[in-house]
Amino acid sequence: MEQNTCNWPGNDPLMMAYHDNEWGVPLHDDRKLFEFMVLDAFQAGLSWKTILHRREGFRASFDNFDIEKIAAYDEDRIQLLIQDTRIIRNQSKIRSTVTNARAFLKVQEEFGTFDRYIWQFTAGTTIYNNLTDLSQIPAKSAESDAMSKDLIRRGFKFVGSTICYAFMDVHI
Repeated sequence: MEQNTCNWPGNDPLMMAYHDNEWGVPLHDDRKLFEFMVLDAFQAGLSWKTILHRREGFRASFDNFDIEKIAAYDEDRIQLLIQDTRIIRNQSKIRSTVTNARAFLKVQEEFGTFDRYIWQFTAGTTIYNNLTDLSQIPAKSAESDAMSKDLIRRGFKFVGSTICYAFMDVHI
């Protein structure tokens, strides 16, 4: 049996499946884009492994990332999420998910789809950096700076340039 030689996912089957099937695959589905926006925000300050191992909990807790349902969450629902051990119970990140769902819907209304909006930051194409060493990976770029600035202007939270760069690096 051939062994995976990629060091990043290690021997963790969940990390390996994500690496092999999702990482670096461009997305054009609004619900999936929202899911990863949420997960990337929750990942801030934590490892991606931590988030992936709670991904099913996030899906269950956040109504399978149904944007309209999340946008309608009230304070009672937010308080339930703060107590939900299936997810990262960071109050600011939970509240930002609701705020971001509402902002996401406004972007969809304006642009037709969030996909159409978000891909404008790369002129509709995937950017390939052709890096030869992991130490060359930047924390942000001119594109992630522009994306972050515009998302913040539109009311999104937890969308700094570094988070936007990670989002773009993996999904756009």
